[in-house]
Amino acid sequence: MIDDAHFQGHDILHDVSINIADSPCGPIHVWGWQGGARHVPNPGSAVVLPITPMVVETQMFSAWIGVGGYACVPSTAFAGQGAGLMIYTPKFTGVTQAGRVEMTGRLKYIDGCSDTLLICPPVWGQPCLNHLHLPAGIHQTEHVHPSDRIGIILGGHGQCWTPAGKYDLTPGMFWRIPTGGKHSFHTFEDSLDVLAWHPDSEFGPRHDDHPMLSRTIVDDVPANDERHRAIRTTEIRA
Repeated sequence: MIDDAHFQGHDILHDVSINIADSPCGPIHVWGWQGGARHVPNPGSAVVLPITPMVVETQMFSAWIGVGGYACVPSTAFAGQGAGLMIYTPKFTGVTQAGRVEMTGRLKYIDGCSDTLLICPPVWGQPCLNHLHLPAGIHQTEHVHPSDRIGIILGGHGQCWTPAGKYDLTPGMFWRIPTGGKHSFHTFEDSLDVLAWHPDSEFGPRHDDHPMLSRTIVDDVPANDERHRAIRTTEIRA
């Protein structure tokens, strides 16, 4: 088990259980499990990152997700027989969805890395899930993040360097970088794929700026223009 002030990591199968009392989205509970089903408590939602194939069940759908898959599921859902990581947020409910990663990221990141935003913030500032891809021979610039980063090593091999040491990154490994932790990821002969969950973001649609609103045109003027404030929805109702 790695327990550095800047980086934590160990095998998911060794009963990961971490409680973060406060974050931008409220409390965070992180569990690793293997074997029987793991239910999502009520209220809130959870992001599920499998390291073996499994089925996730919600009231609306059942999805088989393998290694490289991911899901965001609401309370009362469960992840079936298998092994993986569950990131539970009792005060935040994400949009229910499931998917899988691609070979590389869609977006350019830093130092030759690429990234895909897998689960977008439903509203500006809310949590998101990312796929970080590092080709072979990458040496990241040391950096920090303004909030915790939590996830799994999906595939490949590399190292995380911190001021306290250098740590091997291997498939199926849980990892966490605490707020402000100094770190950099490095690859050598192999590439590395990482799933990274953020409790917040500086990105996302706002109530007065999103594609449905900005691409609605009234009298040749987009509906998000101040001239149309009177017609915009002021309250979200069931």
